[in-house]
Amino acid sequence: MGPQWAPVPMTDPLTVQTSSTAIPGAGEPGDYAVRTSVVEVPLDGTTVEAQLRVPVGADEDVPAVLFVHGAGTGRYVDAFVDQAQALASAGVATLVPDKRLDTYTARHRDYVAMADDYLHSFDLLRDVDGVDPDRVGVYAESEGAWIAPVMAVEQPDVAFVALVSAPVVPPRQQAAFAVDQYLRNTGVPQQVFRAIPRAVGMSLPGGGFEYADFDVAPYQRRMTQPVLVVYGTGDASMPLVQGAEQIIRDVAIAGNPDYTVRYYRGADHGIRVDTVVDPVFLRDLTGWVLGLPGTGSADPRVAGDQPEQLYWAAPVAQPRWLGNGDVLVFLVLGAVGLIVLLPLGRQALVGVRHLRGLPRSHHRDEGLARRLAVLSASTVATVVGLVFYLYGVARLALGYERNGWVVQGGWLVVRVLGLVAVAAAASVVVRLRRLRAAGQPLAHGLLGHAVLWGTCAACAALLVVLAYWGVYQLGI
Repeated sequence: MGPQWAPVPMTDPLTVQTSSTAIPGAGEPGDYAVRTSVVEVPLDGTTVEAQLRVPVGADEDVPAVLFVHGAGTGRYVDAFVDQAQALASAGVATLVPDKRLDTYTARHRDYVAMADDYLHSFDLLRDVDGVDPDRVGVYAESEGAWIAPVMAVEQPDVAFVALVSAPVVPPRQQAAFAVDQYLRNTGVPQQVFRAIPRAVGMSLPGGGFEYADFDVAPYQRRMTQPVLVVYGTGDASMPLVQGAEQIIRDVAIAGNPDYTVRYYRGADHGIRVDTVVDPVFLRDLTGWVLGLPGTGSADPRVAGDQPEQLYWAAPVAQPRWLGNGDVLVFLVLGAVGLIVLLPLGRQALVGVRHLRGLPRSHHRDEGLARRLAVLSASTVATVVGLVFYLYGVARLALGYERNGWVVQGGWLVVRVLGLVAVAAAASVVVRLRRLRAAGQPLAHGLLGHAVLWGTCAACAALLVVLAYWGVYQLGI
């Protein structure tokens, strides 16, 4: 009913030219005192604050770097503190604006519009006293690497671009890749991987999320500025090899020979090692900026720790069935609601008739009633168990943790519950056939038939959903 998950192994890795990340021809960093101030950046419809750092006592106008946030709230008090301070003390002015949040939600993100917002900060930084307006560039991290190429194309005055932990591929594609890597690190059973394209590929409940298919490649293919590409080899969420290779190909299409790629051993998504921003990275970043334009095309182009990427981050197949998140949620919640409410409604009605002194309705078949109760309870328990299992695995995966009791034991529990539900469904079918063969009524009255067939239909729908999400795979 849905796409399988069979990522293609990467067999042609990008080979580093040297293990040293040092930038040939890097500019000599200064040792300046830093003047820090908070400025306001007017945007269309709102204003954000930004922290400006300017080296004090420079003999000439200095280059400058504007920082573009990754995913999240993006406050200047928390973001890029080490990078901005290192650059400023070495002789590079920096500006870290607060991210605009009134147009940024989980459902809606417009990267082109966000680029326009950040360009307001770029224009402000170019006008700062002591800043060379011809040497102002952009540092973008993670999600921000989908924004910076748009800025570079729309504003040719952007002097250079540093793309750090860049996803490069569209968000949906990167999300599937990241989930795959996290699950492999967590050690989940192979059957669980089936859920990746079915979850990531479907249209998510409530609509929105159009940005999931945003493709930055057309903008990268028009970038003419020098580009610094940085990854940490301890970052499992990014396509380390594929991302760099695509950026190299894309800027080549623009006729741009100025690229530099660096990999830092054991560094994570924020280029941190043991929670501290890698000082070697800060040295290289500063030297690359100060040494431009010469450092833009200096050899070696690709250097540092040898990156590894097991699989390609490929386009995600769209599910044919249950590919609409709204339908899936409606189906599951509606089925669970029917299972819970129908028997309660019948019991309430019987109780009302008894209190009013009216005769009770005909007794139902107790054997069938017990079987329906077991079917209802086991089916709902399997759904709840699957949800909690996926939540537990997600927490482990995001924390780079392993827990065999949760990962293996939890999956076993879910599958056992699922088998109990199937056995209960079979017993209901057997009982219904025996009652029909004996000429006995399957239910009494309209409400009795509604409870019987409504419960059966709801449980059948949930069993199909559970099968769709892999509970009944045989591993073949």
